[in-house]
Amino acid sequence: MEKRNFISYLIISLKGMAMGAADVVPGVSGGTIAFISGIYEELITSINNVNLSLFKTLRTEGFKAFWNKVNGNFLLALLTGIAISVLSLAKFISWLLENQPIPLWSFFFGLVLASIFLVGKEIKKWTPGTILILILGAAIAYYVTTLPPSENIDSLPYLFFSGALAICAMILPGISGAFILVLLGSYKTILDAVHERDLKVVITVGLGAIFGLLSFAKLLKWMFTHYKNLTLALLTGFIAGSLNKIWPWKETLESKLFGDKLVVLKEQNISPYAFEGDSQIMFAILLAITGFSLIFILEKLASKK
Repeated sequence: MEKRNFISYLIISLKGMAMGAADVVPGVSGGTIAFISGIYEELITSINNVNLSLFKTLRTEGFKAFWNKVNGNFLLALLTGIAISVLSLAKFISWLLENQPIPLWSFFFGLVLASIFLVGKEIKKWTPGTILILILGAAIAYYVTTLPPSENIDSLPYLFFSGALAICAMILPGISGAFILVLLGSYKTILDAVHERDLKVVITVGLGAIFGLLSFAKLLKWMFTHYKNLTLALLTGFIAGSLNKIWPWKETLESKLFGDKLVVLKEQNISPYAFEGDSQIMFAILLAITGFSLIFILEKLASKK
């Protein structure tokens, strides 16, 4: 792995904070942020290096060799940024989702829209196969965004499973881990546990996430090694299909009260001009442009490393 100074690791932590903020929002993937900020493949490779042979390295070659093999400085800086963001921003983003959904979704809509172009341009050769895989990825992601959420479930084995499945989605650009938690009915339980520092729930979900991450990273690494163009096409499709979920203006068709929280079961995208109430259209457009521009700024910064 490349040598880095303190400033480089600080920038990686900031990228981690951006990933954490995105992962809290049901509809946006932290994997998208990792990809457009230029650290995605290094992240997958580093996670893939975590295996049982590390213990042998630690025993025979010492801690320094162990740490270098796992790319420890990179992972520590990134995970620190993600943790800071989730712990500090979870409550604020939950408030925005409740009180200012249109501006929040508009910003992320612009951000994700720009990501389609950025990830798509990494495809070196377009063939009928890559086009087909892109369309398939978009169809899968679109279908996932139309599924209704489940009732809130808080059993520990189920939360372990939720953490494992959600982390797989979180490292896939375009598939939102937070939205997977909404579909599984675990989102509110986990977000409340973070707010209230419920360590039993947080540790259970964390262990599930570690299990899912270590398992899924091997598949992603293999796909990037052997079928990079097709993998990029699939990821581009995932991102495109996810736009359905984060369209800012929606009409609620069906909702249900789960405990003290009203959860939308079915909704449809509508024109901002058909939206009942303040559509905030000018502010929304401004934020969408800001999100769109931010992606290309991040890409330029990443290309200068």
